[in-house]
Amino acid sequence: MIIVEYADEAWAASGRAIRTADPYDRALHRFWAACIDDDGFPSMIAAVKAETQEARAEAMEQSLAGLELLEESLAKLSKGRGFVGGDAMAYLDIALGCYLGWMKACETVIGHRFLDEEKTPLLVGWAERFCSHEAVKDWMPETDELLELAKVLQPKRKVSTAN
Repeated sequence: MIIVEYADEAWAASGRAIRTADPYDRALHRFWAACIDDDGFPSMIAAVKAETQEARAEAMEQSLAGLELLEESLAKLSKGRGFVGGDAMAYLDIALGCYLGWMKACETVIGHRFLDEEKTPLLVGWAERFCSHEAVKDWMPETDELLELAKVLQPKRKVSTAN
């Protein structure tokens, strides 16, 4: 996210800011970006790496609780618009969006969805808009490619799908 902040500052004259000008909203976006990096993604990975069903359930519970809180914040921060940044993607959209491919890969491995239409409908809709956006759709990695990469990165662990 430091690179995103740099790009926003370096190309400020372009007229399209990545970060909001409002200091309070900017702090909220940075807070949620840090939560995603520090807690959200690690808890998804913990669910994948769990040695027991009990450990997996605990990691899933932690992930889902965080996503439900993020859902509530998304409702407030987006103000009913398509992205946190309004009609265009912004800082927090990028922070969460960069994990969507890995989230799908984790879902495949454990056989359970993190984003659920009943519990997190705003995040489900947001993820669909993000992944189909012109700036993103050609760059989102395929789940199978990420699963293959996970095998290379974790050669001692067997990465298999729950399906």
